[in-house]
Amino acid sequence: MKKLLLIATVVFGSLAVQAQNKKADDLIKVNVEKLDFGKIKQGVPVTSFFEITNKSNETIIIENAWAGCGCTTPEVPKEPIAPNTTVKMKVGYNAAALNHFEKDVNIKLVGVNEPKVLKISGEVLDATAYDTYLKSNKKPSSNIETSKTAPAKTTAKPAVKKSK
Repeated sequence: MKKLLLIATVVFGSLAVQAQNKKADDLIKVNVEKLDFGKIKQGVPVTSFFEITNKSNETIIIENAWAGCGCTTPEVPKEPIAPNTTVKMKVGYNAAALNHFEKDVNIKLVGVNEPKVLKISGEVLDATAYDTYLKSNKKPSSNIETSKTAPAKTTAKPAVKKSK
């Protein structure tokens, strides 16, 4: 009986260790590792999306998503991600501080110890500099969404949504 209990403990223990060694990159593919918001106007929050595809054979769940500061706000998709399907994770930036920014966005998957780290970047300009930028025949970045523009698009090829 003791031998059977010992064997069962070793088997279940090795399965638990194996689950903990999974890496996010083994389970998901993200359409872009870094979103560039381009030049944005100070005080006008922007949003865009990371497309996350489950490339495993199991349903996965995003447990949490967070950024290193309050200026960046990822929104966790609530639904589980079935194998070979894609969900969008919305990420916002408040554009309060002037200058170039680079921020990390962390995605924690259930059963995976290390989060997947993605990046957002851009440059926040004051109103005068932003207007000058627009007048120089530049268009606002097409991968962002503000209260005045259409839904966000990324410059990368979108992940293909498949279902079984």
